[in-house]
Order: sequence, then structure tokens, then C-alpha cells
Amino acid sequence: MAATTRPGPSGALVAAGHPAVARAAGQVLAAGGNAFDAVVAAGFAAAVAEPCLSSLAGGGFCLARTAEGEEVLFDFFVDTPGRGRVAAAAPAFDEVVVAFEAATQAFHCGPGSVAVPGCLPGYLHVHRRLGRLPLAEVVGPAAALAAEGVALLPRQAGIVALLEPILLRTAAGRAIFAPEGRLLGPGDVVRNPDQAHLLSELGTGADLTFARGPLADALLAVTAEAGLLTAEDLAAYQVVERTPLEVPWRGRRVLTNPGPSFGGTLVAAALRRLGDDVLVAGDPAAPATLVAAAAEVDRERRAILAGRDPLGAVRPRTSRGTTHVSVWDGEGGAAAMTTSNGECSGDVVAGTGILTNNVLGEEDLHPDGFHVAPPGLRVASMMAPTVVVGEDGSTEVVLGSGGSKRIRSAIAQVLAEVVVHGLDPGDAVGAPRVHWDGDHTEAEPGLSTAATDALARLGPVHTWPGPSVYFGGAHLVVPGVGAAGDPRRDGAALAP
Repeated sequence: MAATTRPGPSGALVAAGHPAVARAAGQVLAAGGNAFDAVVAAGFAAAVAEPCLSSLAGGGFCLARTAEGEEVLFDFFVDTPGRGRVAAAAPAFDEVVVAFEAATQAFHCGPGSVAVPGCLPGYLHVHRRLGRLPLAEVVGPAAALAAEGVALLPRQAGIVALLEPILLRTAAGRAIFAPEGRLLGPGDVVRNPDQAHLLSELGTGADLTFARGPLADALLAVTAEAGLLTAEDLAAYQVVERTPLEVPWRGRRVLTNPGPSFGGTLVAAALRRLGDDVLVAGDPAAPATLVAAAAEVDRERRAILAGRDPLGAVRPRTSRGTTHVSVWDGEGGAAAMTTSNGECSGDVVAGTGILTNNVLGEEDLHPDGFHVAPPGLRVASMMAPTVVVGEDGSTEVVLGSGGSKRIRSAIAQVLAEVVVHGLDPGDAVGAPRVHWDGDHTEAEPGLSTAATDALARLGPVHTWPGPSVYFGGAHLVVPGVGAAGDPRRDGAALAP
């Protein structure tokens, strides 16, 4: 089960996918930063401590709610590349086979898989827009982590092992993940001195940006011969500020990720089916009620997931390799941020230690074929950072999750555990998860007999032998009550 961290005198709370990431946010809060300084610090730290899940060359979303009541979704996810590209050789993919628990899956990596990155411009945008500490103090914890190194926790080490064929495909990748000729394992320290130098330079005010200059040149060098990325792509990239998708639910306002991404739309569609008379506190059949709502949404998902923009262009979608951080600063500021690097392309931007994404290289996410989408489209995502606002206007919940298509299930279930059943944050995060997977239910062990029987009436149930990373990584903050990081993802919570 997950533990609940109670708020201290400041009231501030953090929940993240790695203890070092939570500490980075907490350090910035303790230094006088607000939620937005802290979430940006966590983003930089995640690029160091969770290198297979997040990267400065990945993309993500940050849902912010300020003490003054401003609500904004910062969309800094990746774009499709190829603006101004002169016809050249076809983008090069390296196909690697990744062995999951019960199956293998082919992924494409290498330069041809790299989309236009958004995390670095996104973090800097959020900091300029809502932060109050100098950038040096915000970047400092991540720079120190990169210089000192971070020991691989058990689940992080499992992800590194899973992605071994990708991580070791280049000499630069091997220098990070197999510096002595063997893949790093649990307890081994990942060091990235190039990234430490980059982060330190960024903190001193150096003009380091993917839009132009030496950093842009180094990134373009990765894809110069066999990729689609262009200087025009990098110069044209913009962080987009969107109005959050708002869902009235059980007397509250649930704010989440709007289109063109669809993760928030799916969460909203499920919550609309879970009103006061449908999902009842204490009902042992509650997991089945959640699954039934998900099944109804699933029947409609062809329309929801059509992935087309108003002009009818096919919009590729992705949501793998994700991590999340939730922050409440005790002053009224809340931030929920989810980021992704896919599985990473296996390439490293020379001299920076930055792992590039492979968003363009996942076959199941491109049903119409690779590289058919026009350049300049914001890729759609399952990521759904979420904030719940109570009837009195106060922030009640700050939440998000990794986990691909299980993100929507994890968020809906944790919200139900907190809002409907009144569970403590640790119990809400640790409760056995369920997920409707098209024609059957995937379930963690530990459900009551009544719950299992109710699920069985909906169709086949596959029960896992134990809690699994498959079911996401939901990191939860409940202001005034406590916070919990998901143990399925080495999650951690603290009260700075």
C-alpha cells in the first residue's frame, strides 16, 4: 500500500514518480518558490532521475491553478516535424524488439523517430509566466542530481532493462547506461555530467534553447542524415496555453487536459457517467461500476480518438514512457504536470546528455502509417493532468498518472476513491486497480469477493499476481489532507 504524507506547517505537498524528483520540488518550495517554480524544478529533475520516462527533448502538459484563481493548461507536447524539408532520403528507423512480461513488441527508434521537442521550452515558459524564484534556484537541484548521479531504484532499473536494446544502440547511450560494459541495474548510479553542465549553464542565464544557437545545432545533428527534424521546426515550435477542459462532477469542477489531446476527454466522458446515483460510497460493486462506465466510453472512443483536427488532418497520438508530478504550495497554487519521452530514440544530443524522443516510431500509434501526418501538428496524447475544485472554490485534488491507455482508468478510479469513498491519499493510490481493455477487465489482486463477482458479470476478468506498473503511476495531492506517490512507479511524497 502507499503511505500518506501529511502536510507540515507550510501546508505544501508534493507527489512524484521518484524521491529525487519530489525532493527537487520540495527544495524549491522550502526556498520560497511557489507551485510553478516547484513543478518546473521537478521537470528538470525528472529528466535526470527518470531518464527513460522524461527528457528535456520530450513533451508534456502542465495544468496550473494559481492562488488568484487563474486556470490554464500549458501544452508543450511534441509536434510532427518536417517544416520546410527538402526531399531527401527516407527517415531511418532501427527496429528493436522489447520483451514485456507476456509478449514482445517492436518499436522503431533512431533519428527517424524524433519529433519536435517541447519540454525545455515548456518548462522555461511556465517559469517565466508563473514562477517567482530566479531560474538558477529552480534548475539547481536537477544540476546537482546530474553531477552527483542518481541510484537506480528497483522499478526504474526494470524499465532500463526493458529498454536495453534502445538505450544501448549508440555509443553515447552506452556511456550513460553501460559505462563499464554492462547495463546498469538496481542500486547502480546513473551519471550524466554533460547534462549537469547544461543545466548549470542554463541557470546562469545562458541562452540555451532548441529554437536556435548551439543547442539547436546539436539536436539537428542527430537527425541531419536520417530524420525529419528541421531548423524551421525548432524555430516555429510554440508552447500553447489552453483553457482546461471543465467537467461538473458531484458538485465540483474537474479540470483536465482539453483537445487536441484526448486523455482528458476520456476521463471526462467516464466521470459524466459516475453521478451521485450511479457510484455510491461504500458500494462493494464500485469497481464494476467504474469498469461499466469505461466500457460505455470505449464503445464511443472511435469518435473520441478519431485524432483529426478541424481541418481533417490525421493527428498522430502517443502516451508511453510517462511520468507525473503534483504540487500544492500551501498558498493556493496547484500544478499537475505529466511528461513523456516515449521509449526514447536511443540517440543523445552531443555534449548535452539529452536523450531524444521516439514519438514517431511506435507502430500501434500510427495506424495510417509512419510519417503520413503533415508537419507542424501537435501530437495528441492520453496524458491528463487533473485538478478538482470544490464548491467553495478551493483546490481539493491535484492528480495525474503515467500508463498509456490506463491513464484514464487510474485517474477516474483514484478520483472516485478520494471524492466518493473518502479514502486517505495513500489508500486511494494503493487500492487495487481495474481497467477495461476492450473486451475484458484487467484487475489487480485484493478486490473483495463482491467486487470480483460484479466484475465477472460484465465479462472475463484477468487478475494479475500483484500490483503492477501496467496500471499506471498516479501521484496524488489532497491539500490539507496529505499526498501519496504511487509505489507501482517508485513514487514518493513529501511535505516541505
